[in-house]
Amino acid sequence: MHDALVCNTTALPRASDPGAAARGLEDWQQLAQKLDALGRDAAVGLAESDHGRQLLNALFGNSPFLSQCVLQQAETLLDIVQVGPDAAFDKLLTDLTAELSATPCRDDEVMRVLRRARQRAALLIAVADLCGAWNGAQVTGALSRFADAAVAHAVDHLLRERAQAGDLELADPEAPGVGSGWIILGMGKLGGGELNYSSDIDLIVLYDRDHAPYRGTRDCQDFFVRLTQRLARFLEDRTGDGYVFRTDLRLRPDPAATPPAVSVLAAEGYYASLGQNWERAAMIKARPIAGDIAAGDAFLHAIRPFVWRKHLDFAAIQDIHSIKRQIRSHRGGGEIAARGHNVKLGRGGI
Repeated sequence: MHDALVCNTTALPRASDPGAAARGLEDWQQLAQKLDALGRDAAVGLAESDHGRQLLNALFGNSPFLSQCVLQQAETLLDIVQVGPDAAFDKLLTDLTAELSATPCRDDEVMRVLRRARQRAALLIAVADLCGAWNGAQVTGALSRFADAAVAHAVDHLLRERAQAGDLELADPEAPGVGSGWIILGMGKLGGGELNYSSDIDLIVLYDRDHAPYRGTRDCQDFFVRLTQRLARFLEDRTGDGYVFRTDLRLRPDPAATPPAVSVLAAEGYYASLGQNWERAAMIKARPIAGDIAAGDAFLHAIRPFVWRKHLDFAAIQDIHSIKRQIRSHRGGGEIAARGHNVKLGRGGI
């Protein structure tokens, strides 16, 4: 095992279900016989070493999801224990790009590749976390980096597909997001690089009507709304391989009255005249993660006076206090307690 994992395997949790751990080890031994000679030797060696057996027991004996990932992505686990989590994670992202480049341009195939990559990422990050090889910032950072990559690959696929259908004239088919006018902003924990294991991803999707290379017959707004709806399904629909990320598009301007994709012009006008303090706070973490990155940066620059006000008047300060009072009224939070405490909306929460 790699030194980064060995050093802290004594801190691994014991199997809460010894029976599941034992069954998992049997399944691992059977799986090892189906691998090539190098893989078989590595898998058997892992199970027979003290550190390796502790790791396998912790995975099989505590998490059905990670147990499934181990058996479906054995090569990934072997990569982690041989080269360490840092190199294995970089390889995962590189392999994902290469696999998608060689994948037929069909929705079902790209969705399958992304979902299996998500299994590999979840396993890798969990192992690094359990062994203490990564700290909390590294764990949340890796989860966020994978989300960035998954969204970007999905966006690139959808743009290429629409270009092949004649709806778009891409400036560079190898980098379809460049100049596309389709902007995907990561918000909240994703925007801050702070995703946790159970996080959904908050996105704001915009389009630049004046610069998008749209050549289709439908209305430009209708086109980007449909494309955005497909993006959400691409990421969150459950298939036999699971899902990639649950997506939340409700941080966009006036979500009850606007479509899933909002024009840049409409968004700038909204924030200039109707933007609220909670939206100002939300925009602090916003960053473009996919699609037309340059257009996303330009949009964030344009609304900078809204996000970073030169002065806070009394009404704004009272509104900030009101937001906190509403959270407390809805969720409580007067006391901090171990049982039932809401770490997000309770007292002292994020």
